[in-house]
Amino acid sequence: MMIFGVVGAGAMVAITIQSLSFVRHAFYETFKYLHIMLAISVLVGIWYHLKLAGLHQTKYLIVAIVIWALERTVRVLIVVYRNMGRGGTKALLEALPGNAVRVTLDVARPWTFTPGQHAYLYMPSIGAFTSHPFSVAWSQEEEDQLAGDGLAGNNRQDVLAIRKTTMSFVIRARTGFTNTLLQKAEAAPEGKMFTRCFVEGPYGGAHLMRSYGTVVLFAGGIGITHQVPHVRDLVTGYANGTVAARKVLLVWIIQSPEHLEWIRPWMTEILAMDKRRDILRIMLFISRPRSTKEIHSPSATVQMFPGRPNIETLLDMEIENQVGAMGVSVCGSGSLSDDVRSAARSRQHKSNIDFVEEAFTW
Repeated sequence: MMIFGVVGAGAMVAITIQSLSFVRHAFYETFKYLHIMLAISVLVGIWYHLKLAGLHQTKYLIVAIVIWALERTVRVLIVVYRNMGRGGTKALLEALPGNAVRVTLDVARPWTFTPGQHAYLYMPSIGAFTSHPFSVAWSQEEEDQLAGDGLAGNNRQDVLAIRKTTMSFVIRARTGFTNTLLQKAEAAPEGKMFTRCFVEGPYGGAHLMRSYGTVVLFAGGIGITHQVPHVRDLVTGYANGTVAARKVLLVWIIQSPEHLEWIRPWMTEILAMDKRRDILRIMLFISRPRSTKEIHSPSATVQMFPGRPNIETLLDMEIENQVGAMGVSVCGSGSLSDDVRSAARSRQHKSNIDFVEEAFTW
């Protein structure tokens, strides 16, 4: 009887230790599989410990198991629903400079996407039985001409049937799944390949920036995938008169100009949007330029600088010309988030500022 209690308690201690942030980030694949095995060990250990001791607390354990089973069932049903029809979900993988991969999904069903959301990707050919969360960097909806040609009517069901939604992600290779993803893409002809994919979601997206008159978006490296949808949403809303935003500043810190390729097609589309120059300014900071020739500003509203930004100076400049309440958002490394948080909090006494952090903490 005691041995099962020790097994359950020991497994719980092990879960606590291996769930620490630095362990998860360094060994995510190992963490995930070990976490599942340890969780099963906890349940089995506690179950037999209670049964053999003749205790009545097994009903609480049953409730926990039922809740877990329901959560798993709902997620499976979401995956099945999202990926049924039109031949399923297909993914185009494109190798990008800076150890990154652009993943573009032709999803089986239409999606309603909100800036700041993420989704789980399952790619059996890359990593069997694993799913990983990634920020949705871009979403596009258009008419599927192949499906629409055979439709005589244009009722609601017909329109839904011919809507084609694509979703794009930019994934920076680290270890495990993301590294295998990059290797597969780089080994393919022209650095591109198609593969079967299952997508689950979307989740998140609770912090929209539409109600702020002034919006400052900070991004570090791959954190730009979280901010680009907000930029698009605010510029579109400004042109349509549906958002309060009147000033938007995007600050992106990257190591090399080649990282601009990660979002070039989407940023090109944003820069061509109606009334974009009236609301949006972009400041690019290259922390490790190879030469000064790489640093050039395309226009007055899109500027490039060497080194890292002075967060406090940037916020002070925006506060001087602030319109309405200010929303400050950051997505990037822990150090960048700390700097932006500190600068925003220290200025809340003299200005109406809200701070929103979207951290990579998986």
